[in-house]
Amino acid sequence: MRKVQGVKRLIAYFDSVNYPMTDSDVMNLMSQKQIPHTSPLNTILIFDLNHIDWWIKEQKKAK
Repeated sequence: MRKVQGVKRLIAYFDSVNYPMTDSDVMNLMSQKQIPHTSPLNTILIFDLNHIDWWIKEQKKAK
């Protein structure tokens, strides 16, 4: 599985797939439980890039 740890790395991934996001965008989506992520410890965030790719496709469909 393709995974990244942390919001900064997720934002870099979003940039690499031409879907720009900011720290606050990601944090707002996470607080609303709108973006797939796991948090094995309170201070660690893990994002599965396969889920993120799916999420991006769903967001583009909704527009």
